[in-house]
Parts: sequence; structure tokens; C-alpha cells
Amino acid sequence: MSVEEGSDRQVLGWQRAENALIALSIFIVLIAWGHPWWLLLVAFLAFDLSALGYLVSQRVGAFSYNLVHNYAVPAILVSSWAVLQLGDVNANGLVLVAACWGFHVAVDRALGYGLKLGPFAHTHLGVIGKDRRIEMQRASASRSS
Repeated sequence: MSVEEGSDRQVLGWQRAENALIALSIFIVLIAWGHPWWLLLVAFLAFDLSALGYLVSQRVGAFSYNLVHNYAVPAILVSSWAVLQLGDVNANGLVLVAACWGFHVAVDRALGYGLKLGPFAHTHLGVIGKDRRIEMQRASASRSS
């Protein structure tokens, strides 16, 4: 393994640990707010419906998946909640949706699922699943020759 490969693996390990901590924090906050734990599970499954775009094509699938599997919309929801709070408008539902959404993204990233680069198995965090095993076998074969 080269120094560069080792550094990449270390950074990916940090990113995965960081996202696991984000997911755990969101879980604890939702419980502290008095919401049932299974709410995160239901929302978790709902956000994965974005992968259905892969039934149309890789391009549509990657776009729909990436649209949902990032922190941008949860950040917008929290910011919108804050602006509404300044106007004395109770919009706590926005924070709840943002928390469930952020939890989903964090768990996916902690498990190594990143933004899609086209094929489902090719992510910004590396290759996942069966494609990863094939890629690792190829890399090992090229190093030994």
C-alpha cells in the first residue's frame, strides 16, 4: 500500500467516524425531544426511495440519489426554521424533518455510502459492494506483478 493509499484510507476512516458521531448525536437529540426512535427508521427508509431513479438510468439515479443524500436541504430547513422563529412562527416540524434527513445522510456516510458518480457502487467515498471486491482484487494483482 502506498503512502497515498494509506492517507486516503485514513481520511475515509475519519469521515466515516465523524458521520457516525453526527448520526448518534441526532439520535440522542430526537430522544431528548421526546420523539420515538422508530421515527428515524421510518424516515430513513423514505429517503432511500430516491434510489428508484436508477430504474430509469444511471444518470437519473445518481442525480436523484445525490439530491437527497447530502446535507444541503437539511441545512436549508434548519435555516428556514430559524428565520421563522425570528418572526415568532412555530415551525418545529422543519427541524424534525432536517434531523431525520441529516441522520439518514450521516448513517449512509458512516457505512461508506457516498454521493454517486454514476453507477450505484461508485461513490465519492470509493467503490462499494461487489464492485469494491473486484477492484481490490485487480489492485492486488497489479501490485504483485
